[in-house]
Amino acid sequence: MFVSRAPWPYYARPRVGEAHTFTAEDVARVRARQAELGVPQMFEWLHETAPSLRAVMDADVIEVPLLVLDRARRRGVEPPMPLRVLDADDPALATAIAVEYVAFASPGTAAGPQALIERDAYEVDAARLEHMRERVRRGLSVHLVAEAEHGPVAVGTLRPGGDVAEIVGVATLPAVRRQGLGGAVTAALVEHALERGIETVFLSAADDDVARVYERLGFRRAGTACFVQ
Repeated sequence: MFVSRAPWPYYARPRVGEAHTFTAEDVARVRARQAELGVPQMFEWLHETAPSLRAVMDADVIEVPLLVLDRARRRGVEPPMPLRVLDADDPALATAIAVEYVAFASPGTAAGPQALIERDAYEVDAARLEHMRERVRRGLSVHLVAEAEHGPVAVGTLRPGGDVAEIVGVATLPAVRRQGLGGAVTAALVEHALERGIETVFLSAADDDVARVYERLGFRRAGTACFVQ
């Protein structure tokens, strides 16, 4: 179980290589410890490495496809608008956070009405913003945006760790969906990772429709990510 010192919580998850058969009592003990420490009661795991956990979880389990880049199938995408990587002090980083919030509040790939008004109305938490800036300075996060005339409208983040990197937070304002922005941002993050010598790039998709977008870029399904939140 992880106790976050950052402005957002971490999930409890099984240890890598754990061969234990999980029980309802195991889940209850973790929940009791989370309650004792006052942290959110959230879990995250890969079903294929902890297959016994899903059956004993005491809440609804969210299951999403986990995908890994297959270099032999990788393909680039011509971006429909300019893309750029943000540095730690770029004022557009706060706007990128707002894009992510608005987009994930309206999940899926369908277009919708949410646009610049909703993005600009979102108040970014100062502690979270500073934490993200510090991660950029330390090389732990790479934020990339697609920019229109009035700033970022699609975003994505690369989180490198050694020779492995995860792509997270790929999001497009609903009003400009179905233009290939999510795929373009993802492809650019993949290129950035490979240029840095990253060997393995992975991500999780919100659902099968989103997974198909990533599969067209050269990702293949490797497992099932499970969440309780």
